[in-house]
Parts: sequence; C-alpha cells; structure tokens
Amino acid sequence: MRGRNEILADIRANKPKFAAAAPDVPNYDGDYPSDTAGLQARFIDVLEKMGGAWAEPEPGESLAATLRRVLADRLDANSIIASNVGEIKGNRPVRADDTPASLHDIDVAVLRARFGVAETGSVCFTEAELTVNAVAYLAQHLVVLLDPAAIETNLHRAYRRDDYKTARYTVFHTGPSATADIEGVLVRGAQGVRSLTVIPVR
Repeated sequence: MRGRNEILADIRANKPKFAAAAPDVPNYDGDYPSDTAGLQARFIDVLEKMGGAWAEPEPGESLAATLRRVLADRLDANSIIASNVGEIKGNRPVRADDTPASLHDIDVAVLRARFGVAETGSVCFTEAELTVNAVAYLAQHLVVLLDPAAIETNLHRAYRRDDYKTARYTVFHTGPSATADIEGVLVRGAQGVRSLTVIPVR
C-alpha cells in the first residue's frame, strides 16, 4: 500500500495549472421571513419539531427563575449547574484546564449561542462559548441563551458568517440527543443531552 505522504505528493503534483474561481452559490432563502419576529417563529417551530423547547421569560422574571421554572421537574437542591453566562449563576465553574471527564456529573449546562438557524432549529457554539467543548455533550440538560436578532435563515447563510474565520471549533446543536430503532421507537437523550431549552435574550 502507498503511504499517505506519497498520495498527497501526487495530488499536489497534479493540481490543475489554472485555478478556477469558486462558483457563486445562492443562499436559497428567498421564501424565509425577512424580519426578526418571522425568523424567530420559524426557528421555534423547527426547534420544537426536533425535540427542543423555547422558554419565553414571564414578565419581570429573571433568566435564572426562567431556568428553574422550565426545568423544575428535573432539578433538585443538589443539582450541579455549570453556567458560562453572566445572567445565570451556576454552582460549578467550567475552566479551560478542566478535563472532559471531569464534567461527567453536570446536570445543567447554561451556554450562550453564537447564533441560531431557522432552517434546522439549530444553535451554534464555538470554543469561546463552551470553554471545554465536551460540556455541551456531557451535561444532562442544555439551556441556551439566544438573541432572536442573531437567527440566520438557513445553513447557507450560517456558513457565510465570519465566525468560521476566527473560531477553531464550531458545532451546531439541533434539539436533544435522539435515536430511533428499526421499529421507529424514538428515544431522546440516548447519547447526549436529554433536553435542550432555548431562552431568548433580547
């Protein structure tokens, strides 16, 4: 068998002499709402179809109180909450030098999304929001703060953002973890977070 370096050397030696310009790819979002409220409504619809939840704070309610209300049946006095946002105080800090395995006991991770995508109901994180990338996978429940003004129409628009020029790691989360067997029995939380709740922060 040929080695990796030999194969790569052949590829480099046989590159086209004249580089072709990249094609102009359309955004395919002509049928999406152009206003924030419309995009938010579309995002919520898809988010919920994917098993996620949208939690609008009640009048005068703090974000911490919203979290406690929407996760009331999943939290108790001993729950471990790791918060990477200033608006919600946790009881378990996440530090850059934490090993992924040390995050195994987190009940709730609270993160701020870089942006959302209406097409898929997804939220995007980079290493800046996560601190330790594994926190968004090892926590039992994920609570996400999202600015509705930062919802993109679709993934074509999302990939045009400058975030990909500055981030070393980028991930989309679309609802909680889920799997379905051959008989179509859907199980949520099978390989990752058991719930994903988005709280709007305007």
